[in-house]
Amino acid sequence: MRRFTLEPEQEPPEGGADDNLTLDYEDELNEQQHAAATAGGGPVLVAAGAGTGKTRTLIYRLAYLVETGTRPQEIALLTFTRRAAREMTARAADLLDGRCRDVRGGTFHAFCLKLLRRHAPKLGFDRSFSILDASDAGDVWGVLRTRKNYHKGEKRFPNKRTLQKIGSKATNRDLALEKLLNDEYPQFAAFTDEIRKLRGDYRQYKEQHDLMDFDDLLVHALRLCEEHDDVRERIAGRCRHVLVDEYQDTNVLQAELVKHFASVHGNVMVVGDDAQSIYRFRGADFRNIFRFPDEHEGTRVLKLEQNYRSTQTILNLANHVIEQANRSYDKELFSEGKPEGDRPALVPAPDANTESRFVAQMALELREQGVPLNRIAVLFRSGYNSYDLETELNRRGIPFVKYGGMKLNEAAHIKDLTAHLKVLDNPQDAASWNRVLQLLHGIGPKTARDLINWLTDEDASREPYTLSDDWSYSSRYIEALKELFSTLHSIYEADTPLAEQVETLVRYYEPIMEDKYHEDFPKRQPDLEHFVALADNFSDRTDFLASLALDPIELSALGAEPSEDDEAPLILSTIHSAKGLEFHTVFLIQALEGVLPSGYSLGDADALDEELRLLYVAITRAEENLFASYPMTSYRRRRGEYMTDPSRFLSDVPDEILEPCRLVEGDPPNDNESEETLPPASGDGAIGGDDELPF
Repeated sequence: MRRFTLEPEQEPPEGGADDNLTLDYEDELNEQQHAAATAGGGPVLVAAGAGTGKTRTLIYRLAYLVETGTRPQEIALLTFTRRAAREMTARAADLLDGRCRDVRGGTFHAFCLKLLRRHAPKLGFDRSFSILDASDAGDVWGVLRTRKNYHKGEKRFPNKRTLQKIGSKATNRDLALEKLLNDEYPQFAAFTDEIRKLRGDYRQYKEQHDLMDFDDLLVHALRLCEEHDDVRERIAGRCRHVLVDEYQDTNVLQAELVKHFASVHGNVMVVGDDAQSIYRFRGADFRNIFRFPDEHEGTRVLKLEQNYRSTQTILNLANHVIEQANRSYDKELFSEGKPEGDRPALVPAPDANTESRFVAQMALELREQGVPLNRIAVLFRSGYNSYDLETELNRRGIPFVKYGGMKLNEAAHIKDLTAHLKVLDNPQDAASWNRVLQLLHGIGPKTARDLINWLTDEDASREPYTLSDDWSYSSRYIEALKELFSTLHSIYEADTPLAEQVETLVRYYEPIMEDKYHEDFPKRQPDLEHFVALADNFSDRTDFLASLALDPIELSALGAEPSEDDEAPLILSTIHSAKGLEFHTVFLIQALEGVLPSGYSLGDADALDEELRLLYVAITRAEENLFASYPMTSYRRRRGEYMTDPSRFLSDVPDEILEPCRLVEGDPPNDNESEETLPPASGDGAIGGDDELPF
């Protein structure tokens, strides 16, 4: 037998350039970016400040790995949105060649889903298991809660949504249920034993019906790696290099998965900014980014500090704010090649209405100076903080859009439609059957439960989606049930494109939707058309459902009035929703103690630190102008009018970093006087240069 000896594969050179490289990495990147993009093998942590070009660095890292001999299929790029992964691989391909498109990129959940589709039988699941989103999971909790009659007790038992959140938080944070309840849900601590039993029932229910929720995708992928060494070695063996974006947003499970994926070759680079870890409520653990060097022996820590977004005066405030954090990587953001700019302004207003008038007037002034409204953002801690401003903007006819709206697949009518697709994809999906059946007149929870038991009986010998001859049907719902099964059976038997399947379901569902949501039926109609159009991009029903569950896209038309404006609107957004975005001018409103930081964070050092990081995120969204404002008086129904305090994070900032300003009421202009205007929006004398703002 002939034998061929392969030369060992060479790792990329340690931090150095190669004479045969196509791209001039040293010329295209700054010194810190170049060090990260061309780093050799082993574990690397890139502590990247806001606006420092971390995406660009990762793109060049991908190109460099491919150009120095790593096969694209052996690179795992893990991100928090599929859009980010697609953008990075596409831009790397444009830089180098088409090979970079073959990088295995995607979200943690999507990556784990692919693993589980292949290896699910090792864990007792069928490969065609269905995915429960948060709302679906809540419905299952609700069914189990009702079965136990917990809702009938003398004391209020948590509802299905709260139960789902409790279970998800305990899983994502790897917290003991008792501690979680005592710390965050003390009103339900007395029900610890009951909730623990329900968690067991919930786990068993999913196993019986081939269901996994979002958390399970991570949990079961981790089980695969921990319980099956052969699978782990196969997975990790194919991940010669693991790259992770936004590592500060990972939870405990994701950090463990990264270790397993890199366990064979040991080449893992994580990029993140500890100062932008603001998703604790989603289970993110900011400590992961600090633990990384301890858990990956030989880690090199590199920094990205040159900011390409903001003026130095804005960066001075950001640096000053983050210095107050109890724990952080020592980064000092700096800007080169941009004018220093005007200092950020701290603007107290007599009350909330005056604050709103100030923001609205300034937005119009900026617009007149050539700054488009959609390059101006108003940021706030919570959605209710902008209610007064929204009234003022409407009064002045200023178009605006508020972010944090309902996603398409979160709308009730789309969830109804999706449930029909899910029972076609997995007839054992009891949660979706429950939603589908209870859309029909005459079918309540008990009848639905009986029908589900019959429908999901694997021993029953019958053709799928057909009625049984030996079932005792009620005249209250038999005709509706016949129509449902006829529709499902026609799709099941026909070999038609997915868009046609969805179109058939839409025709069946429209009368149901009109009856169920008669008050706002016209607003929901465009979503059905949008849903059909989305389906036309997929050839496979399973892939379509996974896409909807893993990466919710597009805003629902529900709740958003059609705009007739001829210009892009002003941006209103919670700080959480604005992360990753940038604007010419940022107004941070309601910068009050008890709002930012939230009153709920007081007394909790970790929570208070996250509020500080939230402020840092808001500051670093601004390119040229930053205004932080707050009302000096507020009103509550039971408390009446009271004096407020500015945020503790801003109250003691030196004047040379944060300029104190005051609002001055002006007289209405007469026919011979022109209204006082603000200085130019950029260059010398830009907005915020004076300690009085004309108003």
